[in-house]
Amino acid sequence: MKKIRKGTQAGDAEKVTALVTKLNRYRHEYYNLAAPSVSDAVYDHLFDELQELEKQTGIILSNSPTQTVGAAPVSSLKKVEHPIPLLSLDKTKQMEELLEMAGRSASLLMLKLDGLTVKICYENGRLVEASTRGDGETGELVTHNIPAFYNVPVSIPYKGRLVVTGEGIIHRDDFEEIKWEVSDGRKEACNARNLAAGSIRLLYPAACRKRHIHFYAFNVIEGMEGFGKIADSRGKLLETLRPLGFEVCPFLPYTTKVSMEELEKGIRDLKNTAEDKGLPIDGMVLRYDSLSYSKGCGRTGHHYKDGIAYKFEDEVQETVFKSVEWTPGRSGEIAPVAVFDAVEIDGCRVTRASLHNISFIKDLELHPGCRILVSKRNMIIPHIEDNLDRGHYEKGMIPGKCPCCGKPVRIYARKGSGGRIIETLHCDNLDCRNQLLRKLVHFAGKKAMDISGISEAVIDRFIEKGFLHTCQDFYHLDHYRGEIIRMEGFGERSYEKMQESIEKSRHTTFVRYVVAMDIPLIGRTAGRALDSFFKGNLQEFAKAAVDCFDFTSLPEFGEKMSRSIREWFHDWDNLRLWKTLQKELHFEEREEESMKNRTENNPFAGCTVVATGKLAHFTRDGINSRITSLGATAGSSVTRKTDYLICGEKPGSKLAKARELGIPVLTEQEFLDMIPA
Repeated sequence: MKKIRKGTQAGDAEKVTALVTKLNRYRHEYYNLAAPSVSDAVYDHLFDELQELEKQTGIILSNSPTQTVGAAPVSSLKKVEHPIPLLSLDKTKQMEELLEMAGRSASLLMLKLDGLTVKICYENGRLVEASTRGDGETGELVTHNIPAFYNVPVSIPYKGRLVVTGEGIIHRDDFEEIKWEVSDGRKEACNARNLAAGSIRLLYPAACRKRHIHFYAFNVIEGMEGFGKIADSRGKLLETLRPLGFEVCPFLPYTTKVSMEELEKGIRDLKNTAEDKGLPIDGMVLRYDSLSYSKGCGRTGHHYKDGIAYKFEDEVQETVFKSVEWTPGRSGEIAPVAVFDAVEIDGCRVTRASLHNISFIKDLELHPGCRILVSKRNMIIPHIEDNLDRGHYEKGMIPGKCPCCGKPVRIYARKGSGGRIIETLHCDNLDCRNQLLRKLVHFAGKKAMDISGISEAVIDRFIEKGFLHTCQDFYHLDHYRGEIIRMEGFGERSYEKMQESIEKSRHTTFVRYVVAMDIPLIGRTAGRALDSFFKGNLQEFAKAAVDCFDFTSLPEFGEKMSRSIREWFHDWDNLRLWKTLQKELHFEEREEESMKNRTENNPFAGCTVVATGKLAHFTRDGINSRITSLGATAGSSVTRKTDYLICGEKPGSKLAKARELGIPVLTEQEFLDMIPA
């Protein structure tokens, strides 16, 4: 037997990996190709060498020929709790957020591998458990399939408890080779990520082995105390895994002085690494190197705050389109919503997406049973990207009658951007129950009259009973006290609480009243601007609208908004509601601050200020109210007329736009510090 020279642990791990790779190639040539390139004697000699090296180093890989082929299948995947939650990270598509985060503490920029997260536990040098991430709190046991992975050490020289997380993936070249084999001739596998996720969760290890699963470690979550002084460095701990036989997800370390150019170069370099190694990726991950600093960042119920995932593009998944649901809205337009087989996108289960209008449906040539590609635009809004089975569009999907009231519908055509014709479906029946329901729900909503404790379901029941016909009827529900108390789910106490909320809503403001009227395109931001311009005088506002006042003279009011106000007030039913409903209400007196208080030593007076991102001390309405109280205009978008941008967490595209235009960007604290005492 050839004597094996003992070297460094890193060198031993490389030798083990090289011998396993070589012997597996020879096995493939012998058993699958019937064309061996070495003699049995050479193979046996190398096999013995590997066996001895494994004994000396304690490193045994899952695909080592010295191990038995696979493990016993299981009948089902058992659930397992994660004592340390495997939460995800927040996501962004903005480089500015990466840079801002990297400036707080030393960090690692790492490939975001596109597969399934797996946790592997070792005790006394042996692999004892493996599980999927699941929902972060609970995963599924997949220990039986780890021997079917191609590169996981089932035995390591480290004898303490060690828990490692990483990504189970299928290399791109392997995916191209096997995607048709696993389809059983029906349909090619959707993508490497889905195939990897499904393969790792198979009940039969022999089937899993055929999928060429590889594991790349990206975090050590237990066992850090065994690594001495480096125990607080995520990067050094990952480097320590290499001599134990692990492959580590490629990463680059950065100090807090990293520049945008360095980050961009790092992303390019890591992309090239992924390309060279055939690794499937869908972005990058930036995470702090110091584990103690990371712990101090805290977490939400969904993600840890010590890192962020940078997405290259929206994730796209294939599914099967089933049908269209049509729902009348407050304006009478009937909105189409696609219903499809459930898919998981960015960790969320998605079954529906807006189809916007008839033109969108026709352009996609949708029909029941067709395969569609679904994404979440900006990682938020479900969207159908494409139809993979075009040419079978069915006109019958467009209803001829309103799905709510059964009255005939009409198709309205208008010119969109670029002169393109946009077709929408409308119900003109003013008594359509669903339209009334949506209007009343909006009226009672938090941003309008704020009638708390009266849900959409309750409003729907009141409409059915004939208690509600208009918004004004909310203030006369006391006429039906006896009947309401006898309704299922109601009683004296719930009725009294509802009435208290209704009475409280009688004391309202200019802005809430304007929002409650549901004038198209006019929300809270526009309402505040109108309140400021007309000094809280509803009569003056209505008179200006009837007299065709040009509202484009107000900040951020365009021609569409101006026309929408004028058209709404020129409808007699709207004007009657505007006047009669005011008799039910009491309007708060508008607190007029003196010009001196508003302008003296106040840098925001007369400015347009926009807020973006999550703020620590304000809700979105709260920050806009504070901006307005300073004599400034609370803007909704960043333009050349914007004077300041207040930036919180996850600022999005507004931050990039502000920097492009050279607009001063303030943190929330800087904004507060600039306000005169």
